[in-house]
Amino acid sequence: MVSVNQLSVYFGATVLFDDVSFLVNPRDRIGLAGKNGAGKSTLLKLLAGLQEPSKGSVSRPKSCRIGYLPQDMTHQHGRTVWDETATAFTELQALELRIEAIHKALETRTDYESQAYADLLDEQTALYMRLEVLGATAMDEAIEKTLMGLGFSRSDMQRATSDFSGGWRMRIELAKLLLGQPDVLLLDEPTNHLDIEAIMWLEEFMTSFAGAVVLISHDRRFLDQVTQRTIEINAQRIFDYKASYSKYLVLREERRQQQENAAKNQQKIIQHTEQLIDKYRAKANKASFAQSLIKKLDRMERIEVDDVDNAAIAFRFPKPAHSGKIILTVEDASKYYGAKHIFSGARFIVTKGEKIGFVGRNGEGKSTMMKMIAGKTDFTGLISPGHQVSIGYFEQDQEEKLDTRKTVFETIDDLAAGEIRKQVRGLLGSFLFRGDEIDKKVSVLSGGERARLALCKLLLEPYNVLLLDEPTNHLDLRSKDILKRAIQEYEGTVIMVSHDRDFMQGICSRLFEFRDTRVKEHLCDIEGFVALRTQERMQEQNVLKQKSKPADRTKAIASVTSTGGVTTETANKIKKIEQQLETLEAEIKIKEQLLQNPEAISSLENADDFFKSYEVLKNKHERLWSEWESLSLSNR
Repeated sequence: MVSVNQLSVYFGATVLFDDVSFLVNPRDRIGLAGKNGAGKSTLLKLLAGLQEPSKGSVSRPKSCRIGYLPQDMTHQHGRTVWDETATAFTELQALELRIEAIHKALETRTDYESQAYADLLDEQTALYMRLEVLGATAMDEAIEKTLMGLGFSRSDMQRATSDFSGGWRMRIELAKLLLGQPDVLLLDEPTNHLDIEAIMWLEEFMTSFAGAVVLISHDRRFLDQVTQRTIEINAQRIFDYKASYSKYLVLREERRQQQENAAKNQQKIIQHTEQLIDKYRAKANKASFAQSLIKKLDRMERIEVDDVDNAAIAFRFPKPAHSGKIILTVEDASKYYGAKHIFSGARFIVTKGEKIGFVGRNGEGKSTMMKMIAGKTDFTGLISPGHQVSIGYFEQDQEEKLDTRKTVFETIDDLAAGEIRKQVRGLLGSFLFRGDEIDKKVSVLSGGERARLALCKLLLEPYNVLLLDEPTNHLDLRSKDILKRAIQEYEGTVIMVSHDRDFMQGICSRLFEFRDTRVKEHLCDIEGFVALRTQERMQEQNVLKQKSKPADRTKAIASVTSTGGVTTETANKIKKIEQQLETLEAEIKIKEQLLQNPEAISSLENADDFFKSYEVLKNKHERLWSEWESLSLSNR
């Protein structure tokens, strides 16, 4: 589908890629891996045709449609969310305009016998056929399904795009991209700004997407769920693994271990050979033998061990200051922004040492509650901190609030007090700001560097409560793992907002879901919550499917079976399908009985596999039923 041929990219004296080749095949699901700055985003631009290589080529068939979602984009304004999303169907809209023009022309013409009139009728017929092929009748349904999957409500769809934040406008662009059904989908951090439910929906969409996908993501769970092939960019080369991200990590380590062992063995051979050369070089009768050994060494291809970027943040949160057992009491807390109702009636108690997560869709009030706890916004009700509680607050856009005029060193040094001032350079070093980098202005830092600097500020005081609102934004996977370990080892209390399921798992044992203006407590971890939401979503889908099905499929099957006029071959096919449907329905019934018991679901070793297998059965059932209907109707 897309062929990368001996591709090289130079930026001045810097070599980003050197003689790289690989293929993107139909239905591929590829994740790009590599350290920050390795060239992942550049490779996506090359595949999209937005950048030219210094050498080599990227080949695509003329008919191949590329869909590209960059991290940063220019958003269009002046339309509603629905109308902007509908621009994904440009061909459909053009066809509808042409059909409308033909209608008007046919209404005014009277030359019914002319060739021109006949040509218009033929064109109209061809246009209708093309509309049918493109699925014009399902366009509205597809738009609604996609927008709602990405978190928009029906009322949102008629609002102007300018009413929404950058994150929500990015979702509109993603919706347009998905609805365009490209042959190759190139996604650069598609889960940025998506909540857990929207990420889960996107994962499901990817399983049924007919084209190829190449993506960059710092969400390990998303990579594992979507991809089955990983291309690592390392030292100007690529290494292709037929595995998802977590399996790739294991395979990469195995490969490095093999390389190290082979390199050690080769080095022993080299040393032994050099010893023989030194031994026989001075002897006249052995000189030719020594020369042959020298030539052998010259011809030997040295085994190289892959470079691994081991640079990573390394820190621990300070031991928290003493506090009372009750950290926080929330009673009937409510928040309105003018006439907009965010949530009301929130009630909960947080005790010392707890790790709590706030979950739910974007815009439901998670960050607002964090601000209320931190005293950054007004509200009604009661939020009462406990005895000697000191709060460290990492806001969602913390990195954007850094003073861009200051240097990295000044940002931390100006806030440090007491003994910690003597440790500023070491502290910055643990967050990968070393040497001259501490004199960089904040204005020139990347998003990841700013996120690290903002996290560093939390280490300046021994807080006993940490409020962390999306602390993993812009962090690479290794830095996320280290931050996760630091939070797990922290002896104080943590209240956290995150849409990264892999990051939350193993940290939060109690969750509060913000949904439909209410705050609901869940006594489970993120795996249990995801299983619960998946179960609820499937039940909702089943209700919708049942509404669109015949009232009694068994009666429909019996009706066709008893009807004559069916060929023997077709009758055999119908009978075989009916037997398969009966088996599938029995399997589905067993799983649906389990779905009625959330405790049984949460106790499963791998709930994701259960839901996937359930979805596979449902899809197979739908496909067989459609085939049965088609065979039955065609022979009546």
